Amino acid sequence: MNYGFVKVASAIPLLHVADCNYNEQQIESLVLQAEGKGVEIICLPELSLCGYTCADLFSQQLLLDGCEEALFHLLDVTRSLRIISIVGMPVQVGGLLFNCAVVVQGGKILGIVPKTYLPNYKEFYEKRWFAPAPALTVAECHLCGQAVPIGTNLLFRSGNTTFGIELCEDVWAPVPPSSRLAMAGAEIIFNLSATNEVIAKHQYLTSLLSQQSARCICGYVYSSCGFGESTQDLVFAGNALIYENGTLLARSNRFSLTEQLVISEIDVERLNTERRVNTTFADNVRIALKDVAPCQLITSQPQDPVADFQLTRWVNPHPFVPSGRQLEERCQEIFAIQTEALAKRIVHTNAKTIVLGISGGLDSTLALLVCVKTMDLLKRRRSDIVGITMPGFGTTDRTYHNAMKLMQTLGITIREISIRKACIQHFEDIEHDMDVHDVTYENSQARERTQILMDVANQMGGFVVGTGDLSELALGWATYNADHMSNYGVNCSIPKTLVRYLVSWIALSDLDPAARDTLLDIIDTPISPELIPADANGNIKQKTEDLVGPYELHDFFLYNFMRLGFSPKKIFFLAQKAFIQQDNSQLNAAFADKGETIMQGMAVGHYDEKTIVHWLTTFCRRFFNQQFKRSCLPDGPKVGSVSLSPRGDWRMPSDATSVAWLKECAALQE
Repeated sequence: MNYGFVKVASAIPLLHVADCNYNEQQIESLVLQAEGKGVEIICLPELSLCGYTCADLFSQQLLLDGCEEALFHLLDVTRSLRIISIVGMPVQVGGLLFNCAVVVQGGKILGIVPKTYLPNYKEFYEKRWFAPAPALTVAECHLCGQAVPIGTNLLFRSGNTTFGIELCEDVWAPVPPSSRLAMAGAEIIFNLSATNEVIAKHQYLTSLLSQQSARCICGYVYSSCGFGESTQDLVFAGNALIYENGTLLARSNRFSLTEQLVISEIDVERLNTERRVNTTFADNVRIALKDVAPCQLITSQPQDPVADFQLTRWVNPHPFVPSGRQLEERCQEIFAIQTEALAKRIVHTNAKTIVLGISGGLDSTLALLVCVKTMDLLKRRRSDIVGITMPGFGTTDRTYHNAMKLMQTLGITIREISIRKACIQHFEDIEHDMDVHDVTYENSQARERTQILMDVANQMGGFVVGTGDLSELALGWATYNADHMSNYGVNCSIPKTLVRYLVSWIALSDLDPAARDTLLDIIDTPISPELIPADANGNIKQKTEDLVGPYELHDFFLYNFMRLGFSPKKIFFLAQKAFIQQDNSQLNAAFADKGETIMQGMAVGHYDEKTIVHWLTTFCRRFFNQQFKRSCLPDGPKVGSVSLSPRGDWRMPSDATSVAWLKECAALQE
């Protein structure tokens, strides 16, 4: 199965201006290549059968006849193929000539879409040769001996997707045809184009296409003329671009002197999920399509499913972690959201202090850094931050000393309150054997720490800043009414992989250089609640990722489950690509290039199928079973695209059953 993906291609053939036979052969070659690679729909440039720069040759009947003859040959060659090809050519209808996209499959013409907006300014003279689509007076024309639907209201159904077509200038219009087509049901838009190159135009073009695919919540496949077009006055770079909801999936090499075939997969299932969730899209459909003639749906011939479907697009193994050229800006933005959120709460409550527990672990470290930055922003003393370290039975020297050094370096108020005596008394009160290290033993310590924080906050005229992160909330890896609770949780929508990265980013920046070494050691410390005694050597014995699984897997599951609504089967398929099949060496090298050994710890792990299924099952089970903890979360800012707050992204009954999800997980193990 294809898991909702549709394999598409944008092709840039070499061509000779006005040599329709030569151009058809180049197109034919690319179509056959695409068919062999499992492509379902291929798009070629505007007027690709004859060349966009034919100019007044468009008035020559010989050229028009040559285009039709070339199309005849393409139909014959592709008669036994199921791939859908979208080619550009001039089409005569009555006494008018239209710049058209012609959709062909299996020897038949499925439909013809004329260009709506003809540019006739600066270097463009299209109205000299062509009529705009509104000039059409018929809904059917004859081409290559076939009666064919023609119009701008055509939608094409292929397999599990519906697509629409616009041509070049159409997408530059204030209200592009693709907007109406998307609202009428098109999940993918194909654009046959002939955009010439001038300085900075390409950047504007890519921004335009990205925005249009995002605005329409659709896939957008763009194919523009390349080498072979006349350069008498203009140059065409050969832009093949494939977008999905604002994200660039694949692109061609600009100014190439060779043909290009750019292939990727568009996730139609994801697009439909986004549209269902986005109520504004539904409202716009109702308004925009009111009093508008319905589109005509044309169904293509069914295509045989690819026996061994291969995903060629990149699957990000760390979907929550910023990447690319805007990495620095993204980290600053995340940190700024957290600090401004906390600043508003401090000002609103007129808090004299803010109180948080400092364990020497990642989460409390990030929360403390946010507190420090917030006080600096408010021009208040860092001593108004009260950091409390609360050593217990499982506290190791490493975490204790890191907690103390970090607080000292950052200049906050330090309090040390051991929980040992209080817990021993509590165990005596409830008659619990201290040698039994069960859930009662662990949770009693967690609740004692929270009680201390709450009471000290009352004592010092402040409130408790929570340190728990999004990953822990998803898995329920928090003690109910203990670390689960605070007055304001600054990390509540920061997943563990991002917590680690943000602390790394801060450590390598100049925010607080004196704390750098301590921060790096904290990042390198195994994640642990430290609720059971250390081993004989004083090292952490209770490692969270040994118990609930690797956080990079759980964060991957969380993003695809919650943000995209994917089933366990599809999540497993994507996880195989992300952690087994694709080469992550480039991403790992990017971490190593940071020049710090700790950044190498951010590298992508490698897991076998059995391990992925095991932890995916754990994720589904825990996510459902632990909803009751998320139903009563304290306030905290939404930072990224996922929030588990019952007042934000996620509302689920605490007693919802996970049977269907666990059943699908079980099937993956067979």
